[in-house]
Amino acid sequence: MSGGHTGGVHQFVPMLHRRDAVGEHTRVLRDLLLAAGVESRIYTELPDPDTVDETRPYREYETDAVPGDLLVYQVATRSDIAGWLAGRPEPLVLNYHSITPPAYFAPWSDGIARLQTAALLELAGLARHARLGIGVSAFDVAELAAAGCTRTRVVPVANVALPATGPDPEVAEALADAGRGRGPWWLTVGRLAPNKAHQDTVAALFVARATTDPRAHLTIVGAPTEPNYARALHRYVADLGLRDAVEFVSGISDAALAARYEAADVLVMLSEHEGFGVPLIEAMAHGLPVVAFDAGAVPEVVGDAGLLLPAKGPRVVAAEVHALLGDPVRRDGLVRAGRARPAALGLDHAGSDLVAALLEAAGSGPPATGTPGREVPVRPPVPSTN
Repeated sequence: MSGGHTGGVHQFVPMLHRRDAVGEHTRVLRDLLLAAGVESRIYTELPDPDTVDETRPYREYETDAVPGDLLVYQVATRSDIAGWLAGRPEPLVLNYHSITPPAYFAPWSDGIARLQTAALLELAGLARHARLGIGVSAFDVAELAAAGCTRTRVVPVANVALPATGPDPEVAEALADAGRGRGPWWLTVGRLAPNKAHQDTVAALFVARATTDPRAHLTIVGAPTEPNYARALHRYVADLGLRDAVEFVSGISDAALAARYEAADVLVMLSEHEGFGVPLIEAMAHGLPVVAFDAGAVPEVVGDAGLLLPAKGPRVVAAEVHALLGDPVRRDGLVRAGRARPAALGLDHAGSDLVAALLEAAGSGPPATGTPGREVPVRPPVPSTN
């Protein structure tokens, strides 16, 4: 390891999930560290059956520790790991993936709202112990700084597949058959959680079908992570008479998702709080134009490669989607810009940037504040109005 250190760089995460942005980022980072010749293990508070063979209970680190270790905490939710890390002597790096404000969950789950409140308090407690805070966007770095991190860097997520994952040919064929004779296909990708605001996309689809695009249909790809919200969303679809026009999909492979990106006509993403927004990049890499709400990290991820909406009333969204799909020149321009966006964000070297930042943090002194690979203006977090 650089700086004469011989220890490892070990990650801590509450649970390690597959097909989850934080989980895949953690797994990719481990593999990059190992490939660089750095010992790296993943420790969790709770085991996931799908990844239990890749992790160890976090308390076991107490006997695994060696001089020179650097600890990396993947921050996204509340965990007992946070308090334990605060008492460890090893240097600590916070790799922050955004904590969804509790106000989004309060109407749906008091338990989750309390967990998110606790997570924010834990972040504030850890920030003063951290040698470095790494945010996956400038938006997240602003939240880290507000929590008390004095040294921060922006390094995008390391788990975006470049080049883009190819579509499953069988799924692609089935989707082509299903789409014959139907109207514009809207796609949205993101877990069924209140901050994702899927209900706004459903409402816009309802307006589109009632006005300009009577055969438009929508696929929502995402796991139901908040059950009450997910059930309400299904009821909303039924109450609007959209059961035959809205499809819910979860638990699919990357190749099956790629087939949906390539079969759809537009990605509509109206989320109100995003720390990065991997589906935005995935869609653009597959040549799918993006219509998104201008909130959180979305504008810095999309740049000029998508249509950003300052307001997202259903009539506004429906009209903008209809206008975009009816303007081939504009659509093709956004698609071309979108294909170039991953490189513009530095995603092609995000993994090596992240490893370099960690190895620098493991050295004898803290790294200078900065952004490896790109400069991004910091936008302050937008407070929730829910």
